[in-house]
Parts: sequence; structure tokens; C-alpha cells
Amino acid sequence: MRRRALMRVKKPDYAGVVLQFTSCTNNMSLQFDLAAIVEGYAQGYFLMADDNGGNLEWYSSRQRTLIPLDDRFRYPKSLQRVLNQERFTIAVDRDFAAVIDGCADRETTWISAELREIYQDLHAAGFAHSFEAWQGEELAGGILGLTIGGAFIGESMFYRIPEGSKVAMVKLVERLRLRQFVCFDAQMMNPHLARFGAYIVPDREYKKLLKQALDRQCTFD
Repeated sequence: MRRRALMRVKKPDYAGVVLQFTSCTNNMSLQFDLAAIVEGYAQGYFLMADDNGGNLEWYSSRQRTLIPLDDRFRYPKSLQRVLNQERFTIAVDRDFAAVIDGCADRETTWISAELREIYQDLHAAGFAHSFEAWQGEELAGGILGLTIGGAFIGESMFYRIPEGSKVAMVKLVERLRLRQFVCFDAQMMNPHLARFGAYIVPDREYKKLLKQALDRQCTFD
């Protein structure tokens, strides 16, 4: 769901000092201001490291991609056949760490070691979730995201078994509709998302929608 045509945001006023490094024996232990991080996402920004796994920064974009939660959502007929076969089962947060690993497992990744720890801390605090498709005991695919109020902010997705992430996408939209979420933010457009009816809105319109979403309290798990 990430990441090009972005604007770096240097030291946003609301975020304070997001990352603090402290030494712990021979390793580096990280401390994060989770309240500031959640506030950053609530303001429409997101965290991303560079392709070398460093320089974790806040970013924004002039446009945002949304997955529709109304009748504009669609998917290929071939996927409906897969859904009818019930080859996959759905789980929430069954293996959150494995979903992070799957999303980060690519030639270049913006999910650095620091960002992994942030996701784990956000997960422990109830903000970050993994929405997973399983085939038997094998993780077929999943979507990593944050929930704040009535907004689901998709960070990344992956698959290990063909159709795994697509099934997860359909079932995630069903859950968000059932729980009356306001928006599903996919951040950046790509051909895969376009097949599900994803559409682009200007950043100003996105932030208005995000504000509406923050006024609604929705449960995800």
C-alpha cells in the first residue's frame, strides 16, 4: 500500500520527539512516544523508513487512495469462485508478528527494525492489527493496519499463497462495513487496489473524512 510521490514532514509540531534511542547492554533498546505516533496518524501523516532501513520519518501525500466501503467496492468474478470454495479461513491478530514479517519480506522495504517495534507497541496498545487469511495452518496472506476511531489505515499487505491477500481484502471490507467504519485508507494507488474499486481523493478531502472517522468509536477485533 506504499509508497511514492510523498512529502517528508520534518518535526511536525504535534509529534514532539517520536523516537528516543537508549542503550541497553550490548543492544539498542528503543522507546517510543505512542501517543504522539497515534496523533500523527490521526492528523493524516504516516511513518516510513528509507529503503536502507534507516531514517524513519513522517510523510504525507497530496493525494490519498481509499478503498470504498459502499457499493463501489468490487472484485473479479474469479475471486468470487475462490470465496465460494471456502479454501481460506480468516483471523484477526492470530500471528501479528508474522504479518509484519510478510509485509517486510521484499527486496527493498520501508519497514525498518524501528518501525517493526513501533507496530508491535501499537498492537499491544490496541491500535495496530493484522487481518489474516489462513489455509490450514499456513498463513496465506494478510493486511497490516491501524484503527483509530472509525478509520482503518492500511499500512501494507502480502501473500504467500495465491489469492490469500485478495480474500483478506474482501473479508476486511465486510468487517469494516459491519463495524460501521467510516473509511479504509490504502494510502497510495496501485493496479492491485484499483481492481477493488480504490479511488483517489485530494489530501484536503481525505483529512475531512478522517476527522469524521475520528468522531466515531468503532471496534475492530
